[in-house]
Amino acid sequence: MLVGEELETTVMELIINAGESKSCAMEALRAAKSGEWDKVDDLLKQSAEASKRAHDVQTQLIGMDEGEGKVPVNLIMVHAQDHIMTSMLAKEMIQELIEIHRALQNK
Repeated sequence: MLVGEELETTVMELIINAGESKSCAMEALRAAKSGEWDKVDDLLKQSAEASKRAHDVQTQLIGMDEGEGKVPVNLIMVHAQDHIMTSMLAKEMIQELIEIHRALQNK
């Protein structure tokens, strides 16, 4: 079980990867506005990879907790969960917006 500094490091890893996922997705949207489709596809791939890393950490934490409160819930943990959920939603919405840009530019 992770405790103390080790738990904090793991939670920060979740936050960093979630942030990277959202940042890459936002950059992909900016590239889509400019019609830089190779860049868009690369950035969306990077976003998905970072999102998977964040989700893997989240899954690790859930597994350690076993639904029994074994992992302490503190403000940083809540912040991390907020980050991952926000980044996942942003990535999904950005992917939809990119598809709209792609369709409009192909007309």
